[in-house]
Amino acid sequence: MFTRDNALALDSQDVLAQFRSQFFISDPQQCYLDGNSLGRLPLKTVDVINEFLTQGWGTKVVDGWSEWIDMAETVGDLIGRAALGAAPGQVLAQDTTSVNFYRACRAAISARPGRKVIISDTANFPTDRYILEGIAQELGLTLILIENEITDATVGTQTECVTPEILAPYLNDNVALVTLSVVAYRSGALHDVQAITTLAREHGALCVWDASHAVGVTDLQFDRDGVDIAVGCTYKYGNSGPGAPAWLYVSKAIQQSLDAPIHGWFAQRDQFAMGQGFSQTDGMRGFQIASPSIIGLLSIDTSFSIIEQAGIQAINAKANRGTDMMCELFDQWLAPLGYSLMTPREAHLRGGHLTLWHPDAALIARGLRLEKNVIPDYREPHGIRVSMSPLTNTFAEVFDGFERIRDYTVSGDYKFLSVHESKVT
Repeated sequence: MFTRDNALALDSQDVLAQFRSQFFISDPQQCYLDGNSLGRLPLKTVDVINEFLTQGWGTKVVDGWSEWIDMAETVGDLIGRAALGAAPGQVLAQDTTSVNFYRACRAAISARPGRKVIISDTANFPTDRYILEGIAQELGLTLILIENEITDATVGTQTECVTPEILAPYLNDNVALVTLSVVAYRSGALHDVQAITTLAREHGALCVWDASHAVGVTDLQFDRDGVDIAVGCTYKYGNSGPGAPAWLYVSKAIQQSLDAPIHGWFAQRDQFAMGQGFSQTDGMRGFQIASPSIIGLLSIDTSFSIIEQAGIQAINAKANRGTDMMCELFDQWLAPLGYSLMTPREAHLRGGHLTLWHPDAALIARGLRLEKNVIPDYREPHGIRVSMSPLTNTFAEVFDGFERIRDYTVSGDYKFLSVHESKVT
């Protein structure tokens, strides 16, 4: 049986334990298991932003742009170096994941003229699917969504993962684009990035990866794995703050062959000439639209510097051990209570979160927040997501959270919650 003493023993051996003290934690008794949705605030971010407001923007005003103008690239290089396995000159920190995803997909499709098919999956993040629907309608393309979304009938029998074997029958010389999430947002399943990218390339298609639920917790190696294009956010395991700028990765191998849709003046070859006609400059700057959020970029710079210091391999190793522990506690406590596990059990096949399936998941998740000081999140139709955020979670915190989930489920108190309308889950 896995005990709290076992969790404390893991904490005593944790090489990342020192980093927890670098984050703002207002309630030490709270079990915050939602870092896969929004990461905690680094204490240094408060000082950096305050200094920028008074000593940067406040003091330098417009002259500050001489220091800030290249930050989308320099901060992008930091993200690449710390978390993506990407050499310099391939990542921009800018805009939102959705804007970057639209532009990446449009650029990939344009680079494959005459091809009429886009492939994704039904378990992909909703925004990605909606954007793909719009692009397909706009360009007269066919969108194929591989059916892999878990339902009541399939829970426990699939993992919302597209394997190379599943993808292969859909590929032919009419496919322009394959796009999937590195880690499935709901189930937490981890795709084989290298194998799928290689398979798509063998058929002449480009791959666009959404790494939003992977970056900062999974050991991504884009250059090694031959990734073409990828996008992602910075506010989950990246701890850069709600609505912080996202990032765009484009391999140097294909940068010159892509035309970035939405031409902006930051991407113009001679930016300050203000001339007529657009000429896309070389390198990643050619994929930038306009002025970035400097406050947002400073937040990224602070938080991803912590990731770089900790080391993504060490972060991933702790995430794997933490999710292993959660699987053990699931079997020990939750499976007998009618829960099912949506997430793969093998550490190399999952990201940093598990999804617990229960008929009353919506009520249980809300009650845990209101009555047990445990913060998970809920995803339709019956999923409670719980994460191990290696820089901020202790093993004991995760253990305590699972213990409270067990006790709350046994109590049945969630059945008596009042009706509640919330804009978020």
